[in-house]
Amino acid sequence: MSENRTTIVLDPTTGKEAAGFPGADRVASIEGKTVGLLDITKPRGDVFLDRLEELLVERGANVTRYAKPTFTKPAPVDLRHEIAANCDAVIEALAD
Repeated sequence: MSENRTTIVLDPTTGKEAAGFPGADRVASIEGKTVGLLDITKPRGDVFLDRLEELLVERGANVTRYAKPTFTKPAPVDLRHEIAANCDAVIEALAD
């Protein structure tokens, strides 16, 4: 199910104008879908993802876990491609 919406994303590196990006299409149901959980490796992000995984599995999702090598840099291109190729949806965790 697709909605017409635009998300405003602020780029903290430029300090100029906000850029508008169309939102990603959302899956109508997670039942039977593969949901990727991306841990950016900040402290306690895994705690959040552990609980989220439990809830998603209870609702019929297949869960695959991924982790960035470091939270200080974007996920490597090969990791992003792997997630895109294998997942119907992805959730990225940020926690401290």
